Amino acid sequence: MALVTAAIAAAPAIAADVPAYGPNLESFDYPHPVERFDFQSQQQTLSMAYMDVKPQTPNGHTVVLLHGKNFCGATWEGTIKPLSEAGYRVIVPDQIGFCKSTKPKAYQYSLQQLAANTHALTEKLGAGRIILMGHSMGGMLAMRYALMYPDQLEALALVDPIGLEDWKARGVPFQTVDDWYKGELNTSYDRIKNYQLHTYYVGQWRPEYDRWVKMLAGMYAGEGRELVAWNQALTYDMVFTQPVVYELGNIKVPTVLFIGAKDNTAIGKNLAPPEARTSLGNYAALGPETAKRIPGAKLVMFEDLGHSPQIQDPDRFNAALLENLKALVRP
Repeated sequence: MALVTAAIAAAPAIAADVPAYGPNLESFDYPHPVERFDFQSQQQTLSMAYMDVKPQTPNGHTVVLLHGKNFCGATWEGTIKPLSEAGYRVIVPDQIGFCKSTKPKAYQYSLQQLAANTHALTEKLGAGRIILMGHSMGGMLAMRYALMYPDQLEALALVDPIGLEDWKARGVPFQTVDDWYKGELNTSYDRIKNYQLHTYYVGQWRPEYDRWVKMLAGMYAGEGRELVAWNQALTYDMVFTQPVVYELGNIKVPTVLFIGAKDNTAIGKNLAPPEARTSLGNYAALGPETAKRIPGAKLVMFEDLGHSPQIQDPDRFNAALLENLKALVRP
């Protein structure tokens, strides 16, 4: 899942100590039981994996957590527990094309389609009105969902969402899906870890992060890696060509943004000319700009954290999350 492509050589081998989890993470354990939602989409049967964690003492609210592009439902592990303990029902899907869900050979990916798939899941589960929280690509998807289904949402929470700037308009050259695919075939444990080190964790690595690197690399470590790479290429094209930044002012749902100010995520940034590259992915500026553009949005900045504040400092993130959710939703 390398975020940039350069000259393509022979695909490197995944590190020897990375388990072959399978293209659908068949042998990777999630923190809660995984259920399946089978449905018809684009003339084929697809299966969406999800966790549905019900609290011992319900508070009457449901939170749906949307993972990022280089993440899975399992990476919300540290957020699911405190939400459940606070009384929230927590639903955590893997989007089609990702992780434990179906990876079609052919699919017209769009943020609208993924939002419609997720909406169908919440309808099937009888979730009613929900609090929607998305991280990274999941934040981009959550914004699209809020534009499509505003009446279903109690609140919107965005954690370092991508799509806060139009990368192509800012100087990142277009790549074909075939080019993205070639880059994805070069995915390795070392590449994933190096990217995460400098973008997610501000140059500070902890042993517990290795699990998430191995999770991603493990999908490429055996048979089926080409299908994983192809779906990743298709979804890179999706996020690159479907910015939501121009529609932020149309979001009418109570919104809170959680932003790691050290985040520097920008799809294809290393392909941009040097003069454009340095200005891309500046979340210290993008966070406040976005909060101003979404009517009534509240901004929570973590000045020392990167792209994944919920993983980098879960205690601080969860405390801020619970406090802000309590303020956003009715008892």
